[in-house]
Amino acid sequence: MLLGVAPTAIGEVRNGGDAALQEVRDVRLPGRPTRFDYQAVDTDGRRLYLTHLGDSSLDVLDLDTLTVEAVVPRIAQVHGVAIAPELGSVYASATGADALVTIDAATNRVTARTPTGAFPDGVAFDPERRLVFVSNKDDGTITMIDALTGKRDRTVALGHEVGNVAVDDADRLVYAAVRPPDRLVAIDPRTGAITTRTRLGGCDGAHGVSVDVARQRAFVACEKNRTLMVVDLARRKVTQRAVVGIAPDVLAYDATLERLYVASESGTVTTFDTNDRGITALGEQRVGATAHSVSVDPSTHRVFFPLEDIRGHPVLRVMHPKT
Repeated sequence: MLLGVAPTAIGEVRNGGDAALQEVRDVRLPGRPTRFDYQAVDTDGRRLYLTHLGDSSLDVLDLDTLTVEAVVPRIAQVHGVAIAPELGSVYASATGADALVTIDAATNRVTARTPTGAFPDGVAFDPERRLVFVSNKDDGTITMIDALTGKRDRTVALGHEVGNVAVDDADRLVYAAVRPPDRLVAIDPRTGAITTRTRLGGCDGAHGVSVDVARQRAFVACEKNRTLMVVDLARRKVTQRAVVGIAPDVLAYDATLERLYVASESGTVTTFDTNDRGITALGEQRVGATAHSVSVDPSTHRVFFPLEDIRGHPVLRVMHPKT
């Protein structure tokens, strides 16, 4: 049965405080000064993957030394990326080819290209069922792909347009931002059935999604009205909302420090403390022009922002929480 739950008793979060991050260093990246998009952190393998959208390539960095180990070329307009350490595979969405590209993590070579829907964007991996989920923005669908064979499992229609996608290992569901109307949609990966549609009242342009597995809540970035929504996944309702930077895009969650980072096209990042009582804004600061992509290494707590043009070159801006 589909459940459409309206939010009630929403808590408004005010921004405040000083900058919560301090700059560590800039690492020069290969290629041209063009746009980057999503990132993926392989904690066990100590690798950082950056999608260099404007160069149609995937940059592979050593997570400890921050040196570039490889550049995987010819991934047309690459957007999303996800890793499957247990399979030794990396998955990236080639938006320019409407395909998912599978990469061998050991050799950094492309091993498969699987057709998706129109404008594949976000990518997520389900380790339990060994499925890859690709959000097809323009189709309003999710493509489910067998991670071992690279074959399409099924396509699930969600709505008019789909933002990012995330896997929740606790409740064994997959979540995607869908619009219009703005909803957080839950999908059962076993059957592809939609289990719930949670209404995001006050959200315009649901796009970025991150899941706090331990507390069973989701964070959704609304890019058209610079709003962050906090969704209680058990009760299927919005509990808080906060103002963030203009055109928020990618979210990163450090579960150990209980900190959430919201990156925006305006070049600012908003940092939130999260706990059982909810989220609290720690501060907002400018990182760099179009610093809309963010990731975090949960081992070192370093936060990464790829910037397309610093004095004529792309760089990775490395930051760390202030103590």
